[in-house]
Amino acid sequence: MYRVNHIFYSLQGEGRNTGRAAVFVRFAGCNLRCPFCDTEFSTYSEMSAETLLAAIFSAVGGFAVDTPPLIVLTGGEPTLQADEALIDLLHHHGYEVAMESNGTRPAPDNLDWLTVSPKDWWHPSDEWWRENPHRINELKIVFDEDTPARLPSLPLPPAAFLYLQPCDTGDAARNAAIVHQCVDYIKRHPRWRLSLQTHKLIGIE
Repeated sequence: MYRVNHIFYSLQGEGRNTGRAAVFVRFAGCNLRCPFCDTEFSTYSEMSAETLLAAIFSAVGGFAVDTPPLIVLTGGEPTLQADEALIDLLHHHGYEVAMESNGTRPAPDNLDWLTVSPKDWWHPSDEWWRENPHRINELKIVFDEDTPARLPSLPLPPAAFLYLQPCDTGDAARNAAIVHQCVDYIKRHPRWRLSLQTHKLIGIE
């Protein structure tokens, strides 16, 4: 059984897949407690793989789709629950499967796309993502005032798309300053790209 907080159909608002229609499957529970997290993931419903698949069908049901949308497994921390069997089931029904992880645990081998957004990334550790850089399609760093001093110590995956995403602090003035600083950093370090939370900018979930 999977503990699922929420399943909804929207557009991917961040990173390389920005703008793609996607069903988000938010798993309950996380092994980190980040102060800027925008997800309430402590409540959940228990679902079998078949029930979860039916909920995905239901989420898309009101739309006449010509191809299956992207599935994004997120959380919480999806590696605590999502496994290869679930991903195989989704593949069987024609879905492409992406995951957004904090990188502290092994991710299933049969994912189509893996985004790692490390939260304690400035501390040396034996985290899975450091040991398996070739598995990461996209590295997304939440950027705040302290990020420029910490980034030089980050071991970068050689083939990943590298994104910096301004932190949403809830304070408009501080957010504006962070965006300006993030843009300035990318202009000085062009291997990075800017990721914006476009779903928030256009007012969708």
